[in-house]
Amino acid sequence: MSPVLEVQDLHVTFAGRVGLGAGLLGRRGAEARAVDGVDLTVGEREVVALAGESGCGKTTLARTIMGLERPRAGRILFEGRPIGRNGLRAYRRNVQMVFQDPAGALNPRQTVYESVAEGLRVHGLHQDEEGRVAQALASAGLRPPERFFLLYPHELSGGQRQRVVIAGALVLEPKMIVADEPVSMLDASVRGEILSLLLRLRDELGLALLIVTHDLGLAWTVADRVAVMYLGKIVEVGPAEEVLTRPLHPYTRALLEVVPERGGDLAGRRVLAGEPPDPTRIPPGCRFHPRCPEVAEGRAAALGQEHRCLGEVPALREIAPGHFAACHLA
Repeated sequence: MSPVLEVQDLHVTFAGRVGLGAGLLGRRGAEARAVDGVDLTVGEREVVALAGESGCGKTTLARTIMGLERPRAGRILFEGRPIGRNGLRAYRRNVQMVFQDPAGALNPRQTVYESVAEGLRVHGLHQDEEGRVAQALASAGLRPPERFFLLYPHELSGGQRQRVVIAGALVLEPKMIVADEPVSMLDASVRGEILSLLLRLRDELGLALLIVTHDLGLAWTVADRVAVMYLGKIVEVGPAEEVLTRPLHPYTRALLEVVPERGGDLAGRRVLAGEPPDPTRIPPGCRFHPRCPEVAEGRAAALGQEHRCLGEVPALREIAPGHFAACHLA
């Protein structure tokens, strides 16, 4: 599978007091390492889920992929070519983003037609504008499309607004979509419809998808591969079936403990304790060790690996074919 997108050793830092997710703040004047040496690929027609708790850096990674944040170091390649500041315009035509909050992503003073046509106008694609807008809306499931042209966002349901946002991405005929928590703001009754739409677009249009989510249950439903992120690093990545049924990293196992799709007795499961550390004070060694059940319950010490967990940064190693984990115990 040829890679559409490659992220190579990407680092993104913020100075001062910076929000990195759901209220996670860095100390004033300190450097917060939001993305700390990430490698990731997305292949043609592939769905990759980037999963982790709020504040782990996954949205910052998505925004950096889109050119909305500047990396301190590392490279982003599209179809094998590095993305520079001068090439962002053409790149953004091929890689579009669907944001978490459809109400916030749409201008309340613009009609649906104007919102979807905006990308065409920005890129100077004026030929058959009305036909392209209609086709994009129809592909996003808003039919007949002409019925929605003159409506405003407040006249639509949440699911319809998200379909308009998706249509605004589709109108440029991209090769890849980055979707940041695309269903987290929607009612449960329409989440499945939007996810099914994204998968149908992958099949019909040959799109690659990077879906950012805190919900491994969603990843279980849609992803070909899953990358699990903790405190700025990818700690496990591999085929979805492998990662979600045979997780190698204690953090992934802890996240899976609360996924209802796994079945079993929820009351008897172990719940991950504590909050992710301050990204300006990343612990030495494995950054997960202050919360790791394997360390807390003595299994790492019994295996003679506790000193490595506390003092040696684990590399992301291939433990099984295509299945990588950054854990001394894997």
